[in-house]
Amino acid sequence: MARESESGLPIEPVYGPADLTGWDPAGKLGEPGAYPYTRGVYPTMYTGRPWTMRQYAGFGTAVESNARYRQLIAHGTTGLSVAFDLPTQMGHDSDAPLAHGEVGKVGVAIDSIEDMRVLFDGIPLDKVSTSMTINAPAALLLLLYQLVAEEQGVPADRLTGTIQNDVLKEYIARGTYIFPPKPSLRLTADIFKYCTAEIPKWNTISISGYHMAEAGASPVQEIAFTLADGIEYVRTAVAAGMDVDDFAPRLSFFFVARTTLLEEVAKFRAARRIWARVMKEDFGARNPKSWMLRFHTQTAGVQLTAQQPEVNLVRVAVQALGAVLGGTQSLHTNSFDEAIALPTDKSARLALRTQQVLAYETDVPATVDPFAGSYAVEKLTDDVEAAALDLMRRVEDLGGAEAAIERGFQKAEIERNAYRIAQETDSGERVVVGVNRFQLDEEEPYEPLRVDPAIEARQRERLTRLRSERDQGAVDSALTALKKAAEGEENVLYPMKEALRGRATVGEVCNALREVWGSYVPADAF
Repeated sequence: MARESESGLPIEPVYGPADLTGWDPAGKLGEPGAYPYTRGVYPTMYTGRPWTMRQYAGFGTAVESNARYRQLIAHGTTGLSVAFDLPTQMGHDSDAPLAHGEVGKVGVAIDSIEDMRVLFDGIPLDKVSTSMTINAPAALLLLLYQLVAEEQGVPADRLTGTIQNDVLKEYIARGTYIFPPKPSLRLTADIFKYCTAEIPKWNTISISGYHMAEAGASPVQEIAFTLADGIEYVRTAVAAGMDVDDFAPRLSFFFVARTTLLEEVAKFRAARRIWARVMKEDFGARNPKSWMLRFHTQTAGVQLTAQQPEVNLVRVAVQALGAVLGGTQSLHTNSFDEAIALPTDKSARLALRTQQVLAYETDVPATVDPFAGSYAVEKLTDDVEAAALDLMRRVEDLGGAEAAIERGFQKAEIERNAYRIAQETDSGERVVVGVNRFQLDEEEPYEPLRVDPAIEARQRERLTRLRSERDQGAVDSALTALKKAAEGEENVLYPMKEALRGRATVGEVCNALREVWGSYVPADAF
């Protein structure tokens, strides 16, 4: 009897040639580094060098996060990935009433250029690749990063990294949006244009399925809704007058890696194939780099358990293996204690060591796409692709990703799947080791890393001092210029940069745009 995959697709006990009748390897696979990129976006993949090992970190103050970054670099991390606290993600300063109790809790608090200077103190920005998990205020954090680089003497054309900048998934899965969808998409197009002209090596968006998966999306839903969002961003940029080949090579994606290894490998391969066809056939992109779906992967935080947390080391290793076998370009491995609290130094180091064991002690990187031709994986890849395309057509029938979001379609579909998973877990049909089977009578004590509650007071003091020392008249003039640009069609990033250079705060800049664009109020469920 066939089992079902995470997406509800059948997984047969045995696969053979009959399952791939009429299957054309030339059309379905091609060569590694060639259309349709099923086998990977680069010809040699990891045989020449491993994927980028990018550890996601950030907590408390910029000083504390800077210390963690230096430790990660010393231990062999090849790319930084910055977590921001909720007030920063929502465009509020640390002294805003809504920020109370949340400052520095799930990431680092960044209120102004002064905090960004401290965050990257002693880290040469022309030598590291930095990914910033920030969405609605992505433009602000990118500009602050550029301003700090300028102070280091690093020209913008030498900066490499990524801003997540995927606000559509915020309406679907996370909720850290600020503005309504239309002005948010306009801001995304402005970022594309700005980076094409000013920061050409920067990845302008990381279109994210990870957070949808964390909210309960199946693998099929994850790639279908993520690629549908990608299509919406491309349409927006083209409608704003950009040539698709001017910005598409800098698009990147962000997916989860679950413990269900075979379907995850199939998911990554199917996603590459779908995106290549969409960009080539639907948008007429001519540059092969525009056809490539390059992506970062993070292991599945939602699958980590607070019970018997050491078991998460095994889960993370399996998840990371799936990401590598699926052809990821960079990888973050979660720490085993993240279901309890922020990672300790030791657990963060172990997470990085997990990747290093895969890269240097196994033979997985020795050959490209080792599952190619596997009856099981090729059939699963085809099945995932077909199911994702069907779901993408449903989004298109509603008018595209933005229109479907306004009707609450994607959110409702994900919530239905999350409810199914919860029911299966509660009933024991879905086994979670240490939670509903193989429990311990008594859990071992664990001492988590805790965030100092005095951080908020220190950030408030820094803001008070900043506002007393800066030229308030210059800040007011810069914010007025920003609002004027937002009311018209001018690219808002240029006046935004000048406001931030003059020490306007993240909250002040976002509030200026709120005055023009308004704030988003979610629609009722689909």
